[in-house]
Amino acid sequence: MEIRINGREERRKACSIAELVAGRGLTAGSLIVEHNGRIIKQDDWGEVMLGQGDVLEMLNFVGGG
Repeated sequence: MEIRINGREERRKACSIAELVAGRGLTAGSLIVEHNGRIIKQDDWGEVMLGQGDVLEMLNFVGGG
């Protein structure tokens, strides 16, 4: 299937958001995931399955001063 992640088209096998995050080597700590315009709580990442044409934005917040 083809999905868009942070503005880039990617071809992936069907998976959940949790599987996608783990497969990319990302840590969930300060990661925000928006799926088709809706922010998904980390507790729900394992339940949300990605499908053809889905759009994701993945943002990692870093504190500083």
